[in-house]
Amino acid sequence: MRILVVEDEPTLAEQLAQAIAAAGHTVERAADGREACFLGEEQDFDAVVLDLGLPLLDGLSVLRRWRAAGRRMPVLILTARSSWQEKVAGMDAGADDYLAKPFHMEELLARLRALLRRLGEHASAQWQCGDIVVDTSQARVLLRGQPLVLTSHEYKLLSHLMQRKGEVLSRTELAEHLYPDDSERDSNTIEVFIARLRKKLPEGSIETVRGLGYRLVDPSAAV
Repeated sequence: MRILVVEDEPTLAEQLAQAIAAAGHTVERAADGREACFLGEEQDFDAVVLDLGLPLLDGLSVLRRWRAAGRRMPVLILTARSSWQEKVAGMDAGADDYLAKPFHMEELLARLRALLRRLGEHASAQWQCGDIVVDTSQARVLLRGQPLVLTSHEYKLLSHLMQRKGEVLSRTELAEHLYPDDSERDSNTIEVFIARLRKKLPEGSIETVRGLGYRLVDPSAAV
């Protein structure tokens, strides 16, 4: 697999490159946001490890530009900040996973393996609930036949609800689906993503079952 490492601190960048290469991957490196933005748009990578605190162009801006350009490679973001607000901001920008510094290299490699594994498990299938269609073969959502713009985590959350439409899924289960390798996952962030999905989907599509969780339904089928 070809991995892009974007880190401006030379020692950490070298450690990341060596560890990822030792795991059997080909590694390319960028030391600032502008170089990273160019490489991510012009070359194909299987995954990216992206520091947020970059010179010239910050990591969130880089990530937003990649996603706006249609670049869908999995991205693991690194930051010295660990608040849930930072986590949500990164995932809103299109990140697939999050790791706060300082971290153990073994944990980073485990998260990277998980991202690559999910990439390999990407199946060709469509699910529909009323006017909403999730097309996993192209990682896109259609609403009444028109593309719906979602962040990476909004897409993952909706896909999981769609695959089990009509079933009540707890916040804990949804959090485990979004952050499978995060022992410090915060289920409160699920409320944030649910609220944002509700603004983008037909009213009544996501029901709250008090004390239990959420379920996806077809509001037009309600009597």
